[in-house]
Amino acid sequence: MENEKTLRRSRVGKVVADSTEKTVKIEIEGMVQHPRYKKYIKRHTRFLVHDPEEQCKVGDMVRIEECRPISKTKKWIVREIVKAAASIAN
Repeated sequence: MENEKTLRRSRVGKVVADSTEKTVKIEIEGMVQHPRYKKYIKRHTRFLVHDPEEQCKVGDMVRIEECRPISKTKKWIVREIVKAAASIAN
């Protein structure tokens, strides 16, 4: 019974800000159906996510996983970079 691992929620989202240390802001988009008019509406949710190695850049697609509270607003951690952002060479 001690060896049971709890299932943690994971989501995939896009990095929209990486200005703070060890923290990135992730935006997750979803489609919901309006209850009365049955039209689909695009909704988005933003999370502050812990990035201990500071490897995420703006535009990356990342997989995040729920974890213990790290601060007042950070309750998610970056698990992997699904798709790196296309770097713009000037």
